Amino acid sequence: MTEDDSQPDPERAIELLWGAPEPDRPGLSLGRVVAAAIEVADAEGLAALSMRKVAERFGTTTMSLYRYVPGKAELVELMRDAVHGEFPIEPSVELGWRAGLERWARRAWEMHRRHPWLVHSAGTRRLPGPNIMAGYDHALDVASRSGLAPAQVIAVVNLVGGFVESVARQAGDAAELQRSTGVSHERWWSERESLFERLDRYPALEGLWKSGGMDATLDPFEFGLGRTLDGVRMLIESQGGEVMRDEKGGGECAMCSKPLDGGGRGRPRDYCSRACQQRAYRRRQAQA
Repeated sequence: MTEDDSQPDPERAIELLWGAPEPDRPGLSLGRVVAAAIEVADAEGLAALSMRKVAERFGTTTMSLYRYVPGKAELVELMRDAVHGEFPIEPSVELGWRAGLERWARRAWEMHRRHPWLVHSAGTRRLPGPNIMAGYDHALDVASRSGLAPAQVIAVVNLVGGFVESVARQAGDAAELQRSTGVSHERWWSERESLFERLDRYPALEGLWKSGGMDATLDPFEFGLGRTLDGVRMLIESQGGEVMRDEKGGGECAMCSKPLDGGGRGRPRDYCSRACQQRAYRRRQAQA
C-alpha cells in the first residue's frame, strides 16, 4: 500500500489489467474507482491524483480502496487502459496504409486532448492492457499494408505514435501552465517586449518574423503528421514499393503485365511477385 506512482508491481498490474471482468454490482467497485481516478486526473492533473482524493469522491476512507487496487501506480495503469477503451477500434480493411495510420493517429490525438494527463503516464515500462494492445495491433495491421519489412512496420508505428505523444506533451504543458497561472500562452509571449527588442541580432529569425512567418503558425499536429507520413512514403518508394493507389483491385502486374488476383488482405498489389517488385526498383534506380 503506497502512494508511489513511479512503477507498479508488474505481476499485480497484469492480473488487474488482464483478469476476468469484475461483475457489475451496486456500491464501490474497481471500475468505479478507476472512473473516479480519471475524473480527478482530468480536472487536476496526474501529479494531483492520490488514493485519498479518489476515496473522497465516494465518501469513504483510503483504506477501503486497497480492496480493489494496491496503490496509485497500479491505478494509473488501469486508467491508461480505460481511456483507450473510450475510443473503439473501427474496422479499416478498406483503407491503405496511409489512411489507416492517419486515422489511428487522429484517434490517439483526440484521446490525449480529452485526457491531457495521459502523456505524463507514458514510459518504457508501462504495462499495456487489452484496450491498449488492441489499438497497437490495429496500427501494426494497417502499417503492414505498406509492404515494409516486419521490423520496419513496428518502427513506423512507433514513429507515428511517438510523434503524437510529443505534440500532445507540448500542448498539455502549455494548457497546464495556462490553467495554473491564468495567463494564456499567446498573452505571455506577447508581453515579452524586452526579449523581442534583443532579437534583431539574429538575421534569419528577424527576416522570418518581419515577413509574417510567425503571424499565423501552422498547426503542429496537422503539419507534423503529414510530414511524418510523407517520410514513410519515401521509405516505401526507396525499397521499390508503389504507394500511389489506396484502393483494392485486380489489374495487371506493373512490371510483366501478368494478371493480378486482387485478393488477400492489406494494400493492393502492384506486382505479381517480389522479383517483379525488385526489377521495377532497379529500373527506377537506373533511370534516376
